[in-house]
Amino acid sequence: MMNDIEKILITEEELKEGVARLGKQIAEEYADKNPVFIGILKGVVVYFADMIRATPIPCEIDFMVVSAYGKGTSFGTLLMKKDVSVDIRGRHVVILEDILDTGRTLSHVIDHLKAKEPASLKICTLLNKPTRREVDIEADYIGFTIPNEFVVGYGLDYAERYRNLPFVGVLKPEIYS
Repeated sequence: MMNDIEKILITEEELKEGVARLGKQIAEEYADKNPVFIGILKGVVVYFADMIRATPIPCEIDFMVVSAYGKGTSFGTLLMKKDVSVDIRGRHVVILEDILDTGRTLSHVIDHLKAKEPASLKICTLLNKPTRREVDIEADYIGFTIPNEFVVGYGLDYAERYRNLPFVGVLKPEIYS
């Protein structure tokens, strides 16, 4: 797998520091609110586990499975395979997302969750790629803003590979072209 990586964009240590910073910020802001953290699977799994450990406050967790990408790199049909199972009406909700890229998927998720009438709804993304944004959406908490490069690792994949890399790396173009 390492031969497919052009460069390491965010090291394992930098990821730990970024997650700790976000966890501290969210813990301070939600200390008395018992938030619900909702993760968008599959890419968020590594980040999600680290974030809830870095946010030492009472909370609930839940997951959604929403997919817009197939084996390629272009936006496909949006499919909601699993909705939240926790009742979020009147609750403070923080969506944990691996990457905010075009914003199309997350925009649909936000609209869907707002209809469930949470008290508040915020986005905490590990990676923010604003140069690719197609929808007017911004995260409330951002781990790292990155350039427009194809990244994998730390839960992010290409064709279901590379999720288990302990860093965020740039995939060589010849791999996904």
